[in-house]
Amino acid sequence: MDANDVAQWVAGYERAWRTPGTEALTELFTPDAVYSPGPYEEPVVGRSAIGVMWERERSGPDEDFAMTSEVVAVDEDTAVVRVEVQYGHPTMEEFRDLWIIGFGADGRCQAFEEWPFAPHPPGAEHAT
Repeated sequence: MDANDVAQWVAGYERAWRTPGTEALTELFTPDAVYSPGPYEEPVVGRSAIGVMWERERSGPDEDFAMTSEVVAVDEDTAVVRVEVQYGHPTMEEFRDLWIIGFGADGRCQAFEEWPFAPHPPGAEHAT
């Protein structure tokens, strides 16, 4: 994998999120892929389960959002990508994420680890 391959994979991820259904996940994830939605969350195992999670997490393929990304690093079959997502217009919710992506020999993701950050994380108002 190189930075261009990773950028194309990320573009495919965004297209899949904007596409009805979950068939596009076949092009992105191996059948046994592991998807960790956050550093302390239980991983989702298997492309079918990832599809169920996607349908639960998004409001639909016509969800209003803008996404930008930058490939930070690529080392053989592992990449780190910085992603910004703004939901709604005007922006109602915003995230800056780091994605750690492990790729198989066929260029599909075998392991996806998301580190989402929001400007006002839950419980922040209680911090001392």
